[in-house]
Amino acid sequence: MRPARHPTPRAVLAAAVCVACFTACAAETPAGPPNVVFLLVDDLGAMDVGAFNPDTFYETPNIDRLAAGGMRFIRGYAANPVCSPTRYSIMTGRYPTRVAATNYFTGRREERFAPAPLHDRMPLEEYTLAEALRDGGYRTAFLGKWHLGPSEEFWPLAQGFDVNVGGHRGGMPRSYFSPYSNPTLEDGPENEHLTARLTDETIALLDGYAADEEGKPFLIYLSYYTVHTPLRAPADLIEKYAAKAGVEVGAPAHPDDFGDEEQVWPRDESRRVREVQNHAVYAAMVETLDTSVGRILDRLDALDLAENTIVVFFSDNGGLSTAEGWPTSNLPLRGGKGWLYEGGIREPMIVRWPAVAAAGGVTSAPVISADFYPTLLEAADLDVRPEIEIDGSSFLDILRGGDAGAAAVAAASERDLFWHYPHYGNQGGFPGGAIARGRYKLVERYEDGQVHLYDLEADVGERNDLAAEQPERVAAMRARLHAWYGEVGAEFLSALPDGPDPWRPALQAGDGG
Repeated sequence: MRPARHPTPRAVLAAAVCVACFTACAAETPAGPPNVVFLLVDDLGAMDVGAFNPDTFYETPNIDRLAAGGMRFIRGYAANPVCSPTRYSIMTGRYPTRVAATNYFTGRREERFAPAPLHDRMPLEEYTLAEALRDGGYRTAFLGKWHLGPSEEFWPLAQGFDVNVGGHRGGMPRSYFSPYSNPTLEDGPENEHLTARLTDETIALLDGYAADEEGKPFLIYLSYYTVHTPLRAPADLIEKYAAKAGVEVGAPAHPDDFGDEEQVWPRDESRRVREVQNHAVYAAMVETLDTSVGRILDRLDALDLAENTIVVFFSDNGGLSTAEGWPTSNLPLRGGKGWLYEGGIREPMIVRWPAVAAAGGVTSAPVISADFYPTLLEAADLDVRPEIEIDGSSFLDILRGGDAGAAAVAAASERDLFWHYPHYGNQGGFPGGAIARGRYKLVERYEDGQVHLYDLEADVGERNDLAAEQPERVAAMRARLHAWYGEVGAEFLSALPDGPDPWRPALQAGDGG
């Protein structure tokens, strides 16, 4: 029997309209600077995790355990619908548009128009999160996917990390099983699994740090390659989920698993969108991730480090649901990786800090990946350098709860968040920009300038376009979006040889790209 299509997860929608859940008073201040374990996953969708979607096909008990012990951010956003720009924003606290790092760092696809210019590296002039924490007395280690520079001079050791295990220019693993063909990761025994290996390396670091009599705090930034393509996982887990889905191992996807995504511009055919979660290999990859998260949580407990360690769980963009394999569904969220809809930018975001944040918190305060930088620096009692122009805002008060937390949630609802993706993604998404403020989100298409307005509280799936009904709100939000384009020097599409000119926003001279 074929698995049923997922109903709209009522628990997710209920959480999206609640303001926040706080305890009456904040926890006691910890004795010293917290450790930080940042778990970044590649291409994991919010609807892939049980804590955000109780109807998910995948099994994530350990990630759910992390969520139960910390705070879930129902509207935690990536700064971009693809990987490198979001990673840049986490490392710098800045919108990637400021340096034209607006696509994954080899993405220069042309379709009707030429994409905007792409800067394919995180400049060494940036004062990264790792540099700031290291200068503040932290030990710093990076493991996994980097994808923030084309050559070794831009890799983790040049950007504030003392240790680099696996980080290099590549955006995907050449192999999920040893030999890895990775210039910064030694091969293990034949068929050793990459996700488990990175976790082994992380646990070894934790053991070493705990045994170090110097007792300095640490940042471990573990950036998993999974669940990015190529889709590979241990055979026994694939068989487990094939049986759960009621399909044979290696069987092709069924046509009923897909729907279509319409486009403003005419196309020869619609974009296929996966609407059912039943991909056995992808499910197996999610389980390998979840097992690894559980091992790290268990080790923090065993080493008596959990209480004053901030554990962050986040994904760099939404789940892959259109093209490049279509392995997951993001419903009820629309779109996925490479799209400006919620399915492409809304992430499974969890932050746990037992010494400060009460367990089981949930907030719908809109936050974005650039916010990690000031939040973690504030938690470490370090100041952002005054000469650095950052875009992120600390959400530490939201974690603390109490009156300050309630005020921070209210402030977040009055704040503008921005996206700028002037590229044709491999997943079929359109070049565009977006602005969200409170419950409303406006999406602007760069091919023809059309705009769409959505009420995310009433319509999280972005199916009911309110632009014609609310022209004044559209005008106000679009004006703020265009002003932001000028502030950050946004670049836009350009004409191909002998082709028509694309639409461009009417920016004042010198304001935009």
